[in-house]
Amino acid sequence: MAVLRVKFSKTKRDKLAQVLWILNWISVVTGAILFSLGLFLKVEINKRGELMSERNVQYGPNMLIAVGLIACAINFLGGKICYDCVDTTKFLRWKLVMMPYIICTFFFTFCVLVGALMCYSMHGELEESLNLGLTEAMRFYKDTDTPGRCFLKRTVDMLQIEFQCCGNNGYKDWFQIQWISNRYLDMSQKEVLDRLRSNVEGKYLMDAVPFSCCNINSPRPCIQQQVTNNSAHFIYKHQTEELNLWMKGCRQALLEYYTKIVQSIGLTVLITWLFELSVLTGVRYLQTSLENVLRQGDPNAESDGWLLENSFMETARTNLIIIKSLGKGNQIDTANDGDPNINVPSTSKAR
Repeated sequence: MAVLRVKFSKTKRDKLAQVLWILNWISVVTGAILFSLGLFLKVEINKRGELMSERNVQYGPNMLIAVGLIACAINFLGGKICYDCVDTTKFLRWKLVMMPYIICTFFFTFCVLVGALMCYSMHGELEESLNLGLTEAMRFYKDTDTPGRCFLKRTVDMLQIEFQCCGNNGYKDWFQIQWISNRYLDMSQKEVLDRLRSNVEGKYLMDAVPFSCCNINSPRPCIQQQVTNNSAHFIYKHQTEELNLWMKGCRQALLEYYTKIVQSIGLTVLITWLFELSVLTGVRYLQTSLENVLRQGDPNAESDGWLLENSFMETARTNLIIIKSLGKGNQIDTANDGDPNINVPSTSKAR
């Protein structure tokens, strides 16, 4: 028994073909949108590539770019097919193409769904990539005279100013690394030497943060040196007072920024998937109804259209039998001592 059988008159078939022609062209536009969104996400990730680790976070945008390009091609072809299907005689040229086209479109629609799910699954990869990347960037913040790292200081400073954040997880991250280069330390001062010697790794650590951590909205002049020393500043208690530094870590700030982008893109891709699924359903109805018309021999007659010719269970059983038969066809008959030629009569003559 056919699944979701619908009866189509000649007028309904023509209208369905016309509507599908329009929807396919709309799908070409949505494919271009998917391509643009993937490109936008790729650019946004590459824009701050110095602040990310080498972990692969490009699979999401790459998938969207590929799906967008394929969508344009498939729906362009679908539009041509549906346009010709208005005329039953023109359908004959596409009859053998329709089923492979529907199968390819089905797998493509599945890829669109995968692309949407990828957008929502990027959160963990992004978080880990940002965590490792920001840690490395902060560690090399002081290396302004090292080739390949000389722009990291500016990059980190601009990040903290633009996103109003400080450090990786917070401002205290700067206390744990040496972010001032030795070339700017006066080694003749006893205080500097004592601080270097007091650290096991010989690093110059202090409770201070770069200027870019300063909260520009604070009415008080920025306290970026001796942040934890209450006696060094007038009317100051760092444990209870809200510091005039950005409190949010840059990892959280960037993660929130990228999460908003990928969730918006994911919702768009999900809507596109539903749209593509509806177009695919319509094309399937058009194909089956036109094939039934050809069987009847009357192009003006009513015909049935369906999604599956048999029930889901029967279709699955039929496909399973086909797969098994293909597997058996590739096996060699080894019943007679493993010799496949045992039953083949000899054509040689005795001499």
